[in-house]
Amino acid sequence: MDRFQAMATFIRVVDTGSFSAAARQLNVGQPAVSKIVAQLESRLQTSLLTRSTHGLTPTEAGQRFYERARAAIQEADEAELAARGAGKGLSGKLRISAATTFARLHIIPRLPQFLAEHPELDVDVILDDRVIDLIAEGVDVSLRMGALPDSSAVARKLATSARSVIATEEYLANKGEPATPAELAEHEAVLYNPQPNFWSFTREGAVTSVAVKGRIRVSAAEGQRAAVLSNMGLCIASDWMFAEELKSGTVRKVLTAWQLPAIDLWAVFPNGRLASAKARQFAGFVETIMNEEGSLHSSKE
Repeated sequence: MDRFQAMATFIRVVDTGSFSAAARQLNVGQPAVSKIVAQLESRLQTSLLTRSTHGLTPTEAGQRFYERARAAIQEADEAELAARGAGKGLSGKLRISAATTFARLHIIPRLPQFLAEHPELDVDVILDDRVIDLIAEGVDVSLRMGALPDSSAVARKLATSARSVIATEEYLANKGEPATPAELAEHEAVLYNPQPNFWSFTREGAVTSVAVKGRIRVSAAEGQRAAVLSNMGLCIASDWMFAEELKSGTVRKVLTAWQLPAIDLWAVFPNGRLASAKARQFAGFVETIMNEEGSLHSSKE
């Protein structure tokens, strides 16, 4: 039995809570995972896992083994990276997740650069606007916008983007440009499902809220972008979402005398894990991208 492989397999079983989920992430059959864990328990002469209504959970001995094995694999990864040297690059697989529109516009077009720097690395990209379970999905690092729902999350702020009311020149030519937030009540809004129907603005310390209406509500940022670019209404969006159109003049900001809260970009790592060297380097790469983007401001600024 390969001890390193056995430790890695056991860690994946604990992280996912089942043999079948671990097998899917490892691209092997479930019997192979069960056999490896059984051999590990036989070698250690102790039970490492117990079954419960919530799946597989580690025993007291299993938890101690999990923590030590996790640290050992992390140290091995770091040792391998150090032995290769900084110029040799990363290897293996990196699994990341990100919101669809953000990744399409800002991450995937730059991935060739990252992959060229690390020719032995493969990258899996999960595109989903929802917050997913990083451990269950086997994700090494997730790029998330906005407030983090879990205050205990292991996260690193990468950048901050302004948010604005945005519309196409064609829409504004046909419907007129609102001069005050109150005039938004006379316009069509393209609503994004998590956002409320009340938009709040700040000016000179005073807060102004207005109820907006719209005939279309979408559940993903990609739909909101498409609706706005089809001249269906105004929306509140981060500058990154319309970066190219703002540069070209296809869309523009309105009500610029009023401020909206900015939005942060975070690199989020799975709870209970040490962030891998691959995940940390990718987060640093994304931070560099954001520092180069005119529509986003690096967290270092």
